[in-house]
Amino acid sequence: MAGVLLWVVCPKENATTTQLLSLIPGSGKQQRPSSSRLCSRVKFSTKVSAFSSAVANPARSSEEKVYEVVLKQAALVKQQRRVRALDFTSTVGNDGMNNWDLLNEAYERCGEVCAEYAKTFYLGTLLMTPERRRAVWAIYVWCRRTDELVDGPNASHITPRALDRWEKRLDDLFEGRPYDMLDAALSDTVAKYPVDIQPFRDMIEGMRLDLYKSRYMNFDELYLYCYYVAGTVGLMSVPVMGIAPKSKATTESVYNAALALGIANQLTNILRDVGEDARRGRVYLPQDELARAGLSDEDIFRGEVTDKWRSFMKDQIQRARKFFDEAESGVAQLSAASRWPVWASLMLYRQILDAIETNDYDNFTKRAYVGKAKKFVSLPVAYGKALMGVYNR
Repeated sequence: MAGVLLWVVCPKENATTTQLLSLIPGSGKQQRPSSSRLCSRVKFSTKVSAFSSAVANPARSSEEKVYEVVLKQAALVKQQRRVRALDFTSTVGNDGMNNWDLLNEAYERCGEVCAEYAKTFYLGTLLMTPERRRAVWAIYVWCRRTDELVDGPNASHITPRALDRWEKRLDDLFEGRPYDMLDAALSDTVAKYPVDIQPFRDMIEGMRLDLYKSRYMNFDELYLYCYYVAGTVGLMSVPVMGIAPKSKATTESVYNAALALGIANQLTNILRDVGEDARRGRVYLPQDELARAGLSDEDIFRGEVTDKWRSFMKDQIQRARKFFDEAESGVAQLSAASRWPVWASLMLYRQILDAIETNDYDNFTKRAYVGKAKKFVSLPVAYGKALMGVYNR
């Protein structure tokens, strides 16, 4: 997955550490592309109404299915779930370290990984309270380790069965039975905050898709994939980042905005990485929309920037921007110490879309990126937005 900020964010692509690879012995799988890796009851600003032939119940769109997860997570926050804090304060080992020391070390390791692979976001987390900062690091590392299963050096050996074992490990983690120190950090986090397990399971489901699926027939299918690999991160991290006490927004609307930011980031990844994905035989673009634009997979594999392609890309970029717009109102509702890193992420990732336009929509041979100078300018602007407070809506 491309590196983005958490609320936001998926783990960074093509980066590995031996820390992150102590996952499942003997597992392996197919290489997946870098871009991977996220209602009748709710109206998103994107007004999407497509229905997927792959959805088990054709009467329900992907947005409706995902919204059920949003409602469940929001309900946990409202109910102030009973804390199941792990007992890391007793047993003393032979080296004189007790379990509390080991847990602190686990959190510090998570912070080191975050600092190495998500530098901008890491700086933003330093403004959070120590407890929230550590919890966000733990979530980031779990997402990164999960992504490494299908995007790391052992990717060609990963099988669906290996992902099943990883999901079983997740279940144990949520039950307070971590397998290693990094698991222990997340196990402690989900015991302290009202975090639901479903978004974590859904992210693993997104990894499963990457083992066998390389085409998406319509946007409804693509939306569900974007939720799995990126939108889930927003649902995981909002309980930790917290909602501002003065916010008048509903909990559901804040989670919807977090979801929208994850979708926007993943759509941006996809548009940025069209050429790279094509070289791996993958097309993460709605097939029906390509056809309506007079385009096909063969046109993408040829990599020619034509008027048809420019017109198609303009529509795709417009959709991604609508999701970013949807997300903005939710960022403003977060607790004061959490807003800056999320604003920075939103602004910097949205600028990738600008870069695609600057490259004349050539995302076949040119990689759109935000230069260091623009990043430097954006950070104080994001900080200013974070200080503005919440919207009373």
